[in-house]
Amino acid sequence: MLENFPFYLAILIVILLLIMVANKIKVAYPVLLVLAGLAISFIPGVPLVNIAPELIFFIFLPPLLYEAAWTVSWKEMWRWRRIITSFAFIVVFLSALSVALVANYIIPGFSLALGFLLGGIVSPPDAVSAGAILKFVKVPKTISSILEGESLLNDASSLIIFRFAMIAVATEQFIFYKAAISFSWMIIGGVAIGLLIGWLFMKAHKYLPTDANADIVLSLLTPYIIYLAAEEVHSSGVLAVVSGGLLLSNNRHRFLSSKSRLQGVNVWESLCFILNGLVFMLIGLDLPEITKGLEAVNISLVTAIGYGVLITLVLIVSRILSSYGAVIVTLIARNFITVADSRNPGLKTPFILGWTGMRGVVSLAAALSIPVYLNNGNGFPQRNLILFITFIVILLTLLIQGLTLPYFIRKINFTAFEDTLPRDEAYHLLRKELAEHASNYLRTNYSDQIESNSSLQQLIQKWEQHSNGMDDESIGKDLKDIYLDLLNQQRQWLINKNKEDQSLDEAIIRRQMHYLDIEEEKLRYI
Repeated sequence: MLENFPFYLAILIVILLLIMVANKIKVAYPVLLVLAGLAISFIPGVPLVNIAPELIFFIFLPPLLYEAAWTVSWKEMWRWRRIITSFAFIVVFLSALSVALVANYIIPGFSLALGFLLGGIVSPPDAVSAGAILKFVKVPKTISSILEGESLLNDASSLIIFRFAMIAVATEQFIFYKAAISFSWMIIGGVAIGLLIGWLFMKAHKYLPTDANADIVLSLLTPYIIYLAAEEVHSSGVLAVVSGGLLLSNNRHRFLSSKSRLQGVNVWESLCFILNGLVFMLIGLDLPEITKGLEAVNISLVTAIGYGVLITLVLIVSRILSSYGAVIVTLIARNFITVADSRNPGLKTPFILGWTGMRGVVSLAAALSIPVYLNNGNGFPQRNLILFITFIVILLTLLIQGLTLPYFIRKINFTAFEDTLPRDEAYHLLRKELAEHASNYLRTNYSDQIESNSSLQQLIQKWEQHSNGMDDESIGKDLKDIYLDLLNQQRQWLINKNKEDQSLDEAIIRRQMHYLDIEEEKLRYI
């Protein structure tokens, strides 16, 4: 391990550089990272990378899911709950079923149970890839909300299919009532455990004498404890982390201080940034190990690639057809129940929802977790071929769908699925209403102190200026540039002051520097 430490440091530097390049050329960084990992794996002398499934399931997956639960909007998830659950459960199941039927019919030696095993592995789209792509294109909030909500749940549904298929392959039987009980426990138990442990952590944040650093450390421990607790009782660790994360996210202002929230966001963004980068780089680096296993069972590379291409096509087509099916069902259901949006989205929006089917980390982790041997000592059937097909699916969906999705989004006119109000306009309207509320509150509750307190008069004047829109009119781009220049000059003055005055406590200088950083950050929201 230690002798390869310089190699891993170099990999981190390569990841950072490639993400910078991806942002520059406006390409989703998972695409570049997988290709780079693939290229690096062919360099002579490069250490062989063998990814343990526990590394992804227990190290990478809980914090990535938890961070996603903190950033997603529960209000939007609830609003689009029907279509989100349709994509996260029904569409995932239909994708797995399609793969199972095709694999059973086309691939020699593939039973229906093995087909469902492969289907459960490759059926969940990767949220990181879609999110990285959507940064560079403008889509209605509706679409992004549906994709974000789906990404929190589809991993759980696919892993449930995967577990049942594993049992069927290992025991060569499938007992329906036992499966139904196990399925119910995985969902109900996972959600219940996530909510319970999330509630306990919420009370710990609130009643223990924590500071910002302790709050951040507790938040880093939370997803791992939730995941491990759920997995220990054989429920869904994924659903547990998601439900616990949603509970804590929606109550963050009740138990976290503003400092904890501000610093915590920065820590979590940095952590998930590097975790996502490592995962996609490792996918590419793992190809030689996967290929070696393929050669061991005498399956030609060309044949295996053909199977991978076929399964990729099945996944793409089944998801697109399912997307149109979900829209049709919604249009029919609006005649009987209240739906979130009764407008007809047309033919283009379901296509975009269907095309965002890039696969990634969960698929690879599930494939790698297949045991080498069954309980009876025999080798697990078709394990190496399943691993290779999974890699081909990840690679092709990232390349084909990942590179073309921005093009399709730019070409499509979302007039039928527009947001009710442009986000910038809604933001400024909300700021104005908040300022009016603040001004009225001060005048109503502190009327006796207004005349004698000049600072309070200035505070009221500030919020009245906000309500009149004066801050938005005065803080234009030119004034922002001047203010940024002023802040930089103040920083330089503080640096010089710190050097010149040896008796001045540097902690005071750093505190004022922190204030200037907050002022600069505030410009982003004006």
